[in-house]
Amino acid sequence: MTILHIDSSACTQGSVTRDLTSDIVSKLGGDVIRRDLTEALPQINETWINANFTPADDRDAAQRDTLALSDSLVDELKAADTIVIGMPVYNFGAPAALKAWIDLIARADLTFKYSKTGPVGLLDGKRAIIAVATGGTSVGSEVDFATGYLKHVLGFTGIHDVEVIAADRVMANGEEAVRNAKAEIAKLAA
Repeated sequence: MTILHIDSSACTQGSVTRDLTSDIVSKLGGDVIRRDLTEALPQINETWINANFTPADDRDAAQRDTLALSDSLVDELKAADTIVIGMPVYNFGAPAALKAWIDLIARADLTFKYSKTGPVGLLDGKRAIIAVATGGTSVGSEVDFATGYLKHVLGFTGIHDVEVIAADRVMANGEEAVRNAKAEIAKLAA
């Protein structure tokens, strides 16, 4: 099994989600592709959009260079059987670094396509495990805009087998929230 291990916490030390994703990857075992979003990915811009919407065979060298990182991120995603994503919730949403990753991998005809009946994800057969940590928001509540968003994006690309491991309300529930998440990790099937 190949695992794409993505961490999006700005904290490299003492991060709940980094600790959880490390435990998940250890539990699952297999070959690991590591993607740490600490060093933020570039935001898409007009140059990127124009390159992306130019047919691949018509792209010039500058356009291919503009899309090189995005192509690499898509290749990592395609190579993985399981995607493990650490997502702290910042101000009710996903970290900007994770949103940048999403913008760079959500590519028509690479990870999804449009059909007469609507969008179709092209990454079928993959599993995703999201390790979520929140300070005061309950995962799945009406103000948890991050978890549903990430599950939707993964489904949009064809990844429908999505599990959520939540250490929610850490500021209120402290170590109990982390213990509960670790208990859920212990139950994960490899």
